[in-house]
This record gives sequence, structure tokens and C-alpha cells, in this order.
Amino acid sequence: MQLPKHIMIVEDETITQRYLKDILGHYAVETIECYDNAEDAYNALKTSSCEMILMDINIKGSIDGIQLARKILQHHTLPIVFITAHSDQDTFQEVLDLSPYGFIAKPFSAKDVEMTLQVAYKRFLVQESKKTQEEEGDHIVIDKHYTYSKSLRKLYKDDQEVKLNSKHIKLIDILCRNIDHTVDYATLRAEIWDNSDIAESALRTLVYSLRKQLPDLPLASYSKVGYSIKRA
Repeated sequence: MQLPKHIMIVEDETITQRYLKDILGHYAVETIECYDNAEDAYNALKTSSCEMILMDINIKGSIDGIQLARKILQHHTLPIVFITAHSDQDTFQEVLDLSPYGFIAKPFSAKDVEMTLQVAYKRFLVQESKKTQEEEGDHIVIDKHYTYSKSLRKLYKDDQEVKLNSKHIKLIDILCRNIDHTVDYATLRAEIWDNSDIAESALRTLVYSLRKQLPDLPLASYSKVGYSIKRA
């Protein structure tokens, strides 16, 4: 069974804590942290290497498991599996609003825990992988200094946004979407100036001003053909 190596249990019933630790002890879980209240659990996350939380909804103290989970998810990206002896509709709806990775109803068996955690962790890994792929697909790395975000239409130099005018942004956008390929003059003029009848010199002037502002941007020109941005 694939499980994270560091799991936190937030449960105020000692017997249930021990039962969960015993179940997890049969798998390759290196660290199992146990807390019986929201304050200690939340503070532990500041230094913990926790990768998953088993959260009892009805923990002691003024903050219950749902409130604690909501607070945690504001600052941490973690899969949370809820545990409860109460399955009334209102409680269930509150849990659903947090998009939980799993739900275990008491009393539960070792098999219940095993299957729920396995599905929850697999789902978490898939979602995180998808996020990474989307981020990588959006950001084009030009070289060690420059990156471009297609969705935001912004150029960054050393992680700082480069302030460009609208025509420069259009030029950069076209060239980055065709990274490593030459875009011909006619296509650039048509897209930057929206098919307006524009002098050929306007494009040269635009490229000149961009190079003056960003002399180290790898913007290449090809006589009588067009321009390109080449990745380092």
C-alpha cells in the first residue's frame, strides 16, 4: 500500500489514537504524530514534515476538526481524511465543503483505514502532479533569467515582472508561443497591429525598442524572414 512516510493523527480518544497507530505501523510510515487538540496540532505543522492528516471532527477544545482543517488548508497543501462517529447530513455537508480526500465513520476496521488512505493519497498525488504539469505548461523558460507566463501574458526576469507596453507584450507573446521557431514579418505585423495597414518599418522600430530595454533577451532576427526567441 502506498502511503506517505509522515502522518499526523488529530484524535482526542486515546484508544482510537492507539488503534490508528497500530494500523499504520504495519506499513512503511516512518513518523506518526498524535495530537488531541487543535492548538497543538496546528503549532506542530510549523516544524512538522507531515504529509497527510487523519482528522477527528469532534476533538476537545473550542476549535473542532472541521474548523482546524479549514485553518490548515489556508496555509498548507495536505490531504486530510476526516474521522467521525457522527454522520448527520449537516456535519457531512460541512466536511464536503472542504473537498476532503476521505471520510472514515466510527467504528471502523483496519481495512476501512487501509483502503481510504490508499485512495486518498493516490488522489492527492495525481492532483499535485496535474497541477505541476499545468504550471510547467504555462510557464515557458527562455533562459536562466527569463520566463514567460502564457496565461498571464507576462514576461519575468529573475522572477520579477518586466514592465512592457502593449505592443511589446504582443510581440513577446507571439514569439514565446512559437518558441524556437521563426515567425515571419507578415504574421507579426498582422497580429500585433490587428491586420491594420502598417508600415514595414513599424515592426523594426518595435523590435529595436524592445532590444534597447532588454538587451540580454535572446531575440534573434533573420534577414528577409522574421524574428524568433530561442531557448538557451
